[in-house]
Amino acid sequence: MIYKIYPLLVFLLLSFGKDSKSTPEVKNETSKSIAKVEKLTVDAKIESVYNTLNSNHFQLPELRTFSEALKGFYLLKEKGVIQKDILTLIDFSLSSNMKRLWVIDLSTNTILFQSLVAHGRNTGEEFASAFSNTNSSFKSSLGFYATGEIYQGKHGASLRLDGLERGFNDNARERGVVMHGADYVSESFIRDHKRLGRSQGCPALPVELTDEIIQTIKEKSCLYIYHPSRGFAMEQKLIS
Repeated sequence: MIYKIYPLLVFLLLSFGKDSKSTPEVKNETSKSIAKVEKLTVDAKIESVYNTLNSNHFQLPELRTFSEALKGFYLLKEKGVIQKDILTLIDFSLSSNMKRLWVIDLSTNTILFQSLVAHGRNTGEEFASAFSNTNSSFKSSLGFYATGEIYQGKHGASLRLDGLERGFNDNARERGVVMHGADYVSESFIRDHKRLGRSQGCPALPVELTDEIIQTIKEKSCLYIYHPSRGFAMEQKLIS
């Protein structure tokens, strides 16, 4: 796994730092060089993972979106925040009429599911454009989540989500933002209404896929909801 390269990079950085005669300018340049090497190495590894994904006859997510998701996955796995080698990626830059959710098994580099997924009713019509971390906003929240436990709610089996980014999604559990099935997440709804149905902020799934997906991703796997309106700032806002 890619997070195993970090100890080597740290060792190299410390090795350079042992030279007590180095000037601050030299040390600064050395740190920049190490950071550049680390970024190039990580980016190359992620691209390699992407290029070797077993699509399982599904369409691949965009490389940029996958790259952000995978960087966050590795960091969260290294910190012990998540425990499974399962990554769920939702790309809210895409039309809600497209299958914009992927569940990926990173232990085998295999896409397990690709599915429709709803956004919140106040997040947008066909396209998601407005997001919130506030109660009763009926908007979706972006960023990284750890999946929680399954419970039986008004939509049947549902999966609790814990937002991991301050100010973006850390109110998810309090808001009741969960993954559940809904009959408005279907091709027939799209045909009748020209767009997918919308939730109260939950990433709702097709009823026929819900049980299988939430059983696969439950209990400390990584979920990432992407939109280009925000930068990749998870490392600064991660809740430890």
